[in-house]
Amino acid sequence: MVDALIDKGKSNVLGVYVDAVDYAAATDKVIEAARDRRPLALTALAVHGVMTGVQDRAHEARLNSFDVVTPDGQPVRWALNLLHKAQLPDRTYGPTLTMKVVERCADEDLPIYLYGSTQPVLDRLTAALTARFPKLTIAGSEPSKFRPNEPGEPEAIARRITDSGARVVLVGLGCPRQEIFVHAMRPLVSLPMMAVGAAFDYHAGDLRKPPPWMQQRGLEWLWRLGLEPKRLWRRYLILNPAYLARLTAQATRLWPARPAEPTTTPADTFAV
Repeated sequence: MVDALIDKGKSNVLGVYVDAVDYAAATDKVIEAARDRRPLALTALAVHGVMTGVQDRAHEARLNSFDVVTPDGQPVRWALNLLHKAQLPDRTYGPTLTMKVVERCADEDLPIYLYGSTQPVLDRLTAALTARFPKLTIAGSEPSKFRPNEPGEPEAIARRITDSGARVVLVGLGCPRQEIFVHAMRPLVSLPMMAVGAAFDYHAGDLRKPPPWMQQRGLEWLWRLGLEPKRLWRRYLILNPAYLARLTAQATRLWPARPAEPTTTPADTFAV
């Protein structure tokens, strides 16, 4: 069965431009850029990701410069459907999209590069991906340094990625660090880069996925909160109500939600 292909372009969700796009269309965009060896910046945003833009106008401008921003969370898909009549039947979830892209890379002999997380996670992820996709080539991997970049370091990272022969770069630094990284590196790497969030941890086996009924009802945040309450309580218990309030205000036209203009100016420093 061939997947449907839905691509209705970008729409304003709380000032952040989000693509009304499904898995098939998003995957095609990445693979086409990989074939052509051209830059493309993609991220998958849930409520937390959208709210990072709402709370920081400079970051909103960075997000609005991305080529593709998929609705990672059900509440973001609901916003597209409510505000813009997108009629998306499902979200475009980062970990699932990652596997669809990796599968196509394996089928088309397009090597990938893994950037971020820790070396043990990368080791487990590499083993899991190559076991699932024997034809996949992982051209290189590099753990996060968990610190800001030093002078000349972005260019050195770009050279390592380019010299590896990779055609797609997966970046797992966590939100919003990974989006800031991809935005800054886009001019230096003529390849598609995907900010994939928790996909590294999920596919390495370090993070359990919630049951499907929770995912379908937009309750993944509750599952994550139960697993990591000390780290995530502020994200969900403060940002989720703020998101709903802003969404209501945009839907009722009490708040214009004017998007920040896209920018090509990278952050002065960013996590590597």
